[in-house]
Amino acid sequence: MKVAVLLHDPAEPAGLIDELLPARGHSAATVRLDETNEIPNSLDEAGLVLMGGPMSANDEAVYPWLAAEKALIRRAVGAGRPVLGICLGAQLIASALGAPVYAAEQETGWRTLAGVPGNPVFPPTFPAFELHDETFDLPAGAVLLATGDRVPHQAFAIGSAVGLQFHLEATAPMIANWNNAVPASERDGCSTGTARYLPAAHRLCGTVLDYVLLP
Repeated sequence: MKVAVLLHDPAEPAGLIDELLPARGHSAATVRLDETNEIPNSLDEAGLVLMGGPMSANDEAVYPWLAAEKALIRRAVGAGRPVLGICLGAQLIASALGAPVYAAEQETGWRTLAGVPGNPVFPPTFPAFELHDETFDLPAGAVLLATGDRVPHQAFAIGSAVGLQFHLEATAPMIANWNNAVPASERDGCSTGTARYLPAAHRLCGTVLDYVLLP
């Protein structure tokens, strides 16, 4: 499958997904929205992966291409094309499909999340790295897949799209860079958590990617 990976900021690359896509026989094309500031007219990939970024999904006045990206999401979901959104990407899916995105308690670092009973992807509990200060309501018709104690909407599915508020794709170097945003008193804990939890997060990343791209 041809997959377009949309990047919003150089500090939030696709990480493990860059390895998983070709390993699973997918052809990936990276789109650097942080450089081009526009959605390419020629974008016709069968699948979309939307990565994170520091901007808000509401910042269309500052980043006009966000409106075009949301339109792209609506077209893709309407056509049944697979869409995976991570962090900002999940918020963009929610916003594109009519749900509000708004400020929430900041979550930075490793958290234990819970798969909603009966969901097809997530185990009852699992570790994930968080890096966000906004959340979203579920779009009409969406199904909650995973939840957290502080921010309840952690993963959802709607049609052909899945949104994750957390980062399963993050590599150790990415997390080491993000640790600069973690309070100094918590950095050692984040480093310890990375050594302990990253293998499980990466296995789950593969499971989620397969669920989205191979329905």
